[in-house]
Amino acid sequence: MLIGKPTDIPSSEITPRAAYDEYFSRRRFLRNAVAASAAALGAERLAELALPATAQAAAKLQTVKSPFTTTGEQLTGYNDVTTYNNFYEFGVDKDQPAKNAGGLPTRPWTVKVEGKVKKPLTFDIDSLLKLHPLEERVYRHRCVEAWSMVIPWVGYSLSEFIKLCDPLPSARFVQFLSYYDNHVEKWAGQTSIYWPYSEGLRMDEAMNPLALLTFGLYGEVLPNQNGAPIRIVVPWKYGFKSAKSIVAVRFLEKMPPTTWNEQGPNEYGFYSNVNPNVDHPRWSQKTERRIGQPFYAQRRTTLMFNGYADQVASMYAGMDLKRNF
Repeated sequence: MLIGKPTDIPSSEITPRAAYDEYFSRRRFLRNAVAASAAALGAERLAELALPATAQAAAKLQTVKSPFTTTGEQLTGYNDVTTYNNFYEFGVDKDQPAKNAGGLPTRPWTVKVEGKVKKPLTFDIDSLLKLHPLEERVYRHRCVEAWSMVIPWVGYSLSEFIKLCDPLPSARFVQFLSYYDNHVEKWAGQTSIYWPYSEGLRMDEAMNPLALLTFGLYGEVLPNQNGAPIRIVVPWKYGFKSAKSIVAVRFLEKMPPTTWNEQGPNEYGFYSNVNPNVDHPRWSQKTERRIGQPFYAQRRTTLMFNGYADQVASMYAGMDLKRNF
């Protein structure tokens, strides 16, 4: 059942999580409807079974205040953040990951550390959750397809994890490999991508305090379609650089192959910094469409480095950012 909403409702009433949960939440509507019609059968249990895994109540995360959060931006609603996704292993359309990712097994989960390190390591997801205090950071999220969101992610600086990995001085790049199992991610066959998904950063990028090792959003653990149980978020780069559902981290001397750069090197560069002056071959990057806003307020000017130039521009001093896109 689809529930429509008029376009003239002020955005302030529909995008915050609390307002959405109180007035428009499909999940609450469905739970209440099922419960009311099936009290004699044990409504609470029936409602739980009737809803997809992505609609179940998520575990809460304890967070501390972060000095790296973006202020003055209206949050994108939880429903939009969790139902409008790119996760090609679970489908190429934006609504498919939320429908198809319920089978992703997020426990037990380990992350292997390999390559140019003093010794290979394996971390359990729960030990990583306890490694450092979890912070809630509001970041702009900019997709290469020229849409954007503002999301309250939960995690801590990727640099904290890298320090624990003890990379060798020869490690100049770090590669992230995502979970892949064709029995779980049956929809991956819709594409010509070579799996598993691979992404990478230069070491100084990975060590920048804005780069986030991410476990949740909106104060809850990550939904599967958003990259559960662990992903990275690199807010000054296009969204595909932020690898989801990470199972391996490799420290390398040379620039690693990355999935979209291999697919279309003339469209998706290794760096993929948000840059309004470098158009995608098939569309402009000068503006973006903010998801969840009323139609008249969606279009806005794209900011260099997604608005994080003060924190990251020095890493690219002297580089030709049109050539190194």
